Amino acid sequence: MDRLYLGVEIGGSKLQIVAGKRSGKIERRWRATARRDDGRAAIARQILAGIAEIRQGIELAGIGVGFGGPVDFRSGRICRSHQVQGWENFDLRGWLAAETGLRAAVENDSNCAALAEATLGAGAGQSPVFYFNLGSGVGGGLVVDGRVYHGAPPGEAEFGHLRLDRSGVIVESRCSGWAVDRRIRAAACAHPQSCLAQAVAGADGGESRHLAAALAQGDPHAKQILIELSDDLAFALSHAIHLFHPAVLVLGGGLALVGEELRAAVAGALGRYVMEAFCPGPPLRLARLGEDAVPIGALLLVQ
Repeated sequence: MDRLYLGVEIGGSKLQIVAGKRSGKIERRWRATARRDDGRAAIARQILAGIAEIRQGIELAGIGVGFGGPVDFRSGRICRSHQVQGWENFDLRGWLAAETGLRAAVENDSNCAALAEATLGAGAGQSPVFYFNLGSGVGGGLVVDGRVYHGAPPGEAEFGHLRLDRSGVIVESRCSGWAVDRRIRAAACAHPQSCLAQAVAGADGGESRHLAAALAQGDPHAKQILIELSDDLAFALSHAIHLFHPAVLVLGGGLALVGEELRAAVAGALGRYVMEAFCPGPPLRLARLGEDAVPIGALLLVQ
């Protein structure tokens, strides 16, 4: 019988814990909204409560974690969180091992998702695979021959922190879910009679969830947001293409739920920024594992 492992996702908004097999098959699941305002201590209590609940009656062989921020994967120590206070220099691997009695491995969440998509998802059978996710923040991960590429410490594939211009505008400030939420709120305020405004009426955050519906109705303001978003992403991805020459690009995260229209818009814009010798660029695919990418990657990581 396959042994079971725990895969944990610690994001800026979402916490998720799964119990699963080395094949990536998930047997149990626990989810919660991160209590961000109370910092690390509150989130740590949530994680322990979730682990206690999900491990009842089963024997576990280890625990893997995908953390939303820079991580020293060698030591399992958190460098920092860009969204939650109190994680700086925290020994997450040591803390989990002491609290659970399990061997633990810790990695950046985007690297976990990249590993999952490269192994079991949209990039399976390809190498290198460049994965990028558009969620609360923007992250990236490069997997070469089945292994996460880290570079020299503290290097990672920090796709979200690539600059879009010399003034310091970065991908995350323009292309994250929160950034798109802000654009939608501004468009809805300026055009209160639009389909987009009606779709997000009463929403208190998470407006980007309604972008696909507004696009389906042909809303011109939603279309303009899509054009600007895809152009920014294509420009940033051109740097990853020129440097890493991936066999495939994989788009994940909450904004990937916009679906084929976003994928096609980004893929179509790549040709403007990729040098002629590399045109049309590698294929761009939507992530296949959805919200399970990070915890499945954490399952693979701990093995």
